[in-house]
Amino acid sequence: MKPSWDKLISTYADSKSVLIADVDCTAGGKSLCEKNGVSGYPTIMHGEPSAMKKYEGGRESKDLEKFAAENLGPTCGPDNLDLCDAVDKKFIDKFKKWDIDELDMSIEEKSEKIVTIEKAGKKVVDGKNKQVEEANAKIEKEGKKKDAAIEKVKKESGYGYMKAVKAKRTPKVDPDEDPDLAEDAEEPKAEGKEDL
Repeated sequence: MKPSWDKLISTYADSKSVLIADVDCTAGGKSLCEKNGVSGYPTIMHGEPSAMKKYEGGRESKDLEKFAAENLGPTCGPDNLDLCDAVDKKFIDKFKKWDIDELDMSIEEKSEKIVTIEKAGKKVVDGKNKQVEEANAKIEKEGKKKDAAIEKVKKESGYGYMKAVKAKRTPKVDPDEDPDLAEDAEEPKAEGKEDL
């Protein structure tokens, strides 16, 4: 997959609206990977930097190129309201009225719910079954249930928009003044796809 990914990076290297990148989850990118729930490698993520989604498509060059051409670029968010439908605009407008503390509390609450769903899914994956075929079918089914439950929590609560509004309103910190705060405040500026 590496040659296909490198080719995609090269294709979009000069784009002003799409970022294709590698993130080393074992080194400097560890906190970004943890924040996005990356536990297996390679994992391909895409979307708003503050609300990334897993890419589940093919790993060949043609698959990656097709997905990038059809799905990457500006997306609905606080900076691109013109790309939002009425429901998404309503979430964003609602969260813009909240103060940072309200956003933090709600994001933390939804994050805890997502972690609980992740743990429940992991128990199923870690469980031992007598027949491998049945175990694989159950793992796949539970994985899909878990992913659907997480997506439902995020969609129904506007979780991604909460995070996007917070990221937009959080002041940028000069890394020379306080490197720890700068790491938390920084978000990638370009929208697009990241390999975490």
